Amino acid sequence: MSLKIAVIGAGAWGTALAISASRHASAHSVDLWTRDAGAAKELQSHRCNQRYLPGIEFPAALNCLSTPLSELAAWASQYELIVVGTPMAALRDMLLTLKDVQVPVAWLCKGFEAGSQGVESGAMPHEVCQQAAPHLKAGALSGPSFAMEVALAKPTALVAASGDVRVQQILVDAFHSPSLRVYVNDDIVGVEVGGAVKNVLAIATGLCDGLNLGLNARAALITRGLSEMTRLGLALGAKTETFMGLSGLGDLVLTATGDLSRNRKVGLMLAQGMDLQQAVQSLGHVAEGVYSARTVVKRAQALGVDMPIAQGVLALLDGQLKPAEAVAALMGRGAKGEAD
Repeated sequence: MSLKIAVIGAGAWGTALAISASRHASAHSVDLWTRDAGAAKELQSHRCNQRYLPGIEFPAALNCLSTPLSELAAWASQYELIVVGTPMAALRDMLLTLKDVQVPVAWLCKGFEAGSQGVESGAMPHEVCQQAAPHLKAGALSGPSFAMEVALAKPTALVAASGDVRVQQILVDAFHSPSLRVYVNDDIVGVEVGGAVKNVLAIATGLCDGLNLGLNARAALITRGLSEMTRLGLALGAKTETFMGLSGLGDLVLTATGDLSRNRKVGLMLAQGMDLQQAVQSLGHVAEGVYSARTVVKRAQALGVDMPIAQGVLALLDGQLKPAEAVAALMGRGAKGEAD
C-alpha cells in the first residue's frame, strides 16, 4: 500500500527514515520538511544531507521542502502519516502545532522533557502528547538504530509503540522492508523509558571505556544499567518484558558499545579530560543523554527508585565528580543482592 508521508525535521534520524520510506517497495511518496527554507532548497538541489548523512544520495521519491510554521498544520493534514523528527526539547511545540490534525503522528525523539517556564520537567514523549495534543492518534518509533546504517539500508529492527493499533499498523506499512523490520508494542511507557535511560547509561559506558577499565567493567555496567532502567520502568507502569526487547536491552547494547553512538562519545571525551561544554561542542550533534540525565534522576527520586549509575552520570555532568571519582563512587557501594 502506497502512502503519502511527511517527515518533519531534517536531522540525521529524520532524514534516514525519509530515505528508507522513499525507497520502499510500496512506492511511498515522502516529503522531508525543515523550517529553514534555505536548507530545504539546498537539500533538494544537492539530493543529499551533507551535514548529517554525507555521501548518501536521496531516492527520487524523496522531496525536500519548507513551509511557514504558521501553515504547517494545514500542510501536514494532506498526508496519511506524519513523522516528527525533532529533538525532545522541540516536541511539545511541534505537537501543539499539530494538535488538530486527523492523521497518525509518530515521534522519533528519545528522552525525558527538561521542562521550561510553566511546564514541569520529567515528561516522557507520550505524556507530552497527552498534555499538548490529547486528541492525536499518536505513537513512537524507537529501537536500536544508528541513522547512518538505516540510510545505508543495513539490517535494522525497530519498534512501533502505541496503544492505538491503527498507529502501529501504519508505521509497519510505512517502514517495514527487507532491510528494516518493524515490530509492534503497546507498552509505550516501557519503550520510552528504555529510549531515554539508555542514553544516560551510554555516557557511563563511554566513560568506562575511555578510562580503559576493561571489558569486565563494561559488561557489569551495561547489566546493572539494565536493572536501573527496568526498575524505573516498572515504577512508571511498564511491562518487564519490554526491557528484554529491542527498545530496552537492544537499544542499550547498541548505544553503550557502538562507535556511532553520540552519548558514548560524550563519555569518552569526558574521560579524556574535556569538560562538558567542550565535549558537546566537539560532537556537533545532539546527545540526548546530556539533557535527559537530570530529568531521569529527578523522576526516579520522586518514585523512590534507586539509580546509582544515572546519579553518577549526573554528578559527572554537573562537575561535582571527576571521571575517576564517579567510577570510584559506583565501585565503592556496599554489597547487596543482585536483584536489589
